[in-house]
Amino acid sequence: MKRAFAIMLLASFIAVTGCEKQIDESAPLIGITSVYKADEATGKAQTVVNFAYVRAVAESGGVPVILPTVDNELILRRYLEELDGLVLVGGADIPPSAYGQQPHETVVPLTSQRYDFESKLIAKWFQSGKPMLGVCLGMQFANVVAGGSMIQDIPSQVGVKVGHRGYHEVEIEPDSSLAKILGAVKASVWSNHHQAVKDIGDGLRIIAHSDDGIVEALERTDGGFGLFVQWHPEQMDDKQHRNAIYGALVKASAARK
Repeated sequence: MKRAFAIMLLASFIAVTGCEKQIDESAPLIGITSVYKADEATGKAQTVVNFAYVRAVAESGGVPVILPTVDNELILRRYLEELDGLVLVGGADIPPSAYGQQPHETVVPLTSQRYDFESKLIAKWFQSGKPMLGVCLGMQFANVVAGGSMIQDIPSQVGVKVGHRGYHEVEIEPDSSLAKILGAVKASVWSNHHQAVKDIGDGLRIIAHSDDGIVEALERTDGGFGLFVQWHPEQMDDKQHRNAIYGALVKASAARK
């Protein structure tokens, strides 16, 4: 039943987008976190996801499944049981209280609806050992859940040597999973953020940085697939780069399934 539903989802995606990726009954289910948006005037709320994440997962052979921010233990348990991999998407800032700091004036915190749900999901996903890809806020969120901390505002606390809203260069550790995935130790990447990880959480290591010393990528150190990048591969025109990173998640998810 689970796989039949997966094929139905992927078939619907192809019908809407024209994606020509071949449907495979063994395709892994990849959860994609979402942004919770509420209208204070009307009280109505939406679950929102940039479609680029969906496209990147499907192009790479996975079945994208959007995860609403429903903070319910039964639902969280079903996500962990049914899904094969997870993408943590971008968004607003992590509340500084989560890592023991007072907020900088530039901080725009996540809604409590999303923070409460996703912090639990990430913690449980780490424990499960299942494959995970964190993008932008997704990398920062995973690091904080693992016990790390944040630079709250790069321009005022680090400087403007590198522009982190647009394309810039990153250097990649040669012995890292990312270097193997991209087949390179340097990359031109597109990002859109004003914060960065500072202290590194337990079970993670730095595998890329920019010229100003900002951490650009992390990976898990326990042997499981856990890749976290500060940029947005799904937004880049470089399809090879995009598919390499999302394809690595899908491949790892299929292998573990």
